[in-house]
Amino acid sequence: MMEKTWRWFGPNDIISLETLRQIGVEGIVTSLHHIPNGEIWPTEEIERMKQLIESHGLRWSVVESLPVCEEIKYAGPDRDRLIQNYIESLRNLGKSGVWTICYNFMPVLDWARTDLEYLNPDGTRSLYFNRAEFAYFDIYLLKRAGAAGEWDEETLRRVEELKSVMTPSDDARLIENIIIKTQGFVNGNITGKEDDPLEKFRQILSLYNGIDRDTLRDNLKYFLEAIMPVCREYDIRMCIHPDDPPMQILGLPRIVSCADDIEWMLNAVPDPHNGITFCAGSLSAGSHNDVPAMARRFADRTWFIHLRSCEILPNGDFREASHLGGRADIISLVRTFETINPGLPMRVDHGRLMLDDAGKGYNAGYSFHGRMLALGQVDGVMATVSRYMSNKL
Repeated sequence: MMEKTWRWFGPNDIISLETLRQIGVEGIVTSLHHIPNGEIWPTEEIERMKQLIESHGLRWSVVESLPVCEEIKYAGPDRDRLIQNYIESLRNLGKSGVWTICYNFMPVLDWARTDLEYLNPDGTRSLYFNRAEFAYFDIYLLKRAGAAGEWDEETLRRVEELKSVMTPSDDARLIENIIIKTQGFVNGNITGKEDDPLEKFRQILSLYNGIDRDTLRDNLKYFLEAIMPVCREYDIRMCIHPDDPPMQILGLPRIVSCADDIEWMLNAVPDPHNGITFCAGSLSAGSHNDVPAMARRFADRTWFIHLRSCEILPNGDFREASHLGGRADIISLVRTFETINPGLPMRVDHGRLMLDDAGKGYNAGYSFHGRMLALGQVDGVMATVSRYMSNKL
């Protein structure tokens, strides 16, 4: 069956490896967060992390992430040097026996939400994307040129309603949620230490002036072709993460948002070491995506799975749903992957805040009890699918 993995943020994580072993986790998904983006990951640092994980009866199953620098994405003058550093890091990981690498090619923002603790009817809290609030941030706080012309009339109507009631503290909350809290804990561009995070964010966005969808695709292909030789040498599986959310935001090109995007990426570099992270949550946030059909279509080039699910509301907002609800149909996904490409590492993603999770200082989306409940739900689905497939149910 799928390997039950857990995203762990290293020795400073509030959640201990001892705890994870007790709740049934088998593999760890982590990164060397202390090494700045673009620098080579030394073998001794990789081995130190690997040995720490293994000393608790677990294994380092997936690197998430080995960050791709912005300069690689927009093809800056230092691109080739940074790609060589990336190749050396891959080589060192391969020598140490860590062979599955999750990464993304999203410009500037890894993911975007407007509310990190949205109150659900049952008292739990989840991540939420309010379309009008994000557009308000884009138009009136970021003040991006031409932003208003990129939003539909209904969203703009909601924005004007918001504008009449938003306070300075509301504005500060949006800025923190969109460009600080969701980014800083994963080697992000904005750390929260900036005097003026909005201005820093504008500067980073400006690096993509003139970069359209086709150019970003070309830059991804260039990167993948450069790293494939070392991936083949050490049997390293590169797993690109879909855009989150799977739509254009802030005028930035998005190139992994739908089935056609994934098909293009896999065909552009057809080496089997070029694969995907099938993030059911990210994909299910787009109404254009039939997530179970995409799983069937791309299961044979999937090397890592994120199981979560989103619910899209009639006004275009979306929220993270229960792992057994929403649009993703996780039961169907488990059956598909276990039929076509069994045994992949899987982690439950973005659990709700529940019980005494609140106030513990967890990274946004990475509470303990919420993810433990999700792991129990998915473990039950996996056991049922296994029994069904063995004709014992």
